Amino acid sequence: MEFAQREIIVKGKVQGVYYRKSAQIQANFLHVNGKIKNLENGDVLIRVEGDLPHLELFIQWCWQGPPGAKVSSVLVQEIHWPEKFSDFEISK
Repeated sequence: MEFAQREIIVKGKVQGVYYRKSAQIQANFLHVNGKIKNLENGDVLIRVEGDLPHLELFIQWCWQGPPGAKVSSVLVQEIHWPEKFSDFEISK
């Protein structure tokens, strides 16, 4: 399988609806690693890495999010960073 890294910005009503915790649960289920944090403008930033098919499933989940979320867009960019994540962490 092909290893890939993506940076994702999720826009819409995605703060205050347990989006980060739900994303962490989904990432663990799909065996992808990374980190997620809220941005000051109300968006959520995710850096995620893993096997490409699993990343694609995670990105599909990002469009839905947890109950209560209203996602208006998911911006995905292929990027490469030197560090490798050992889990999926929630940043403040």
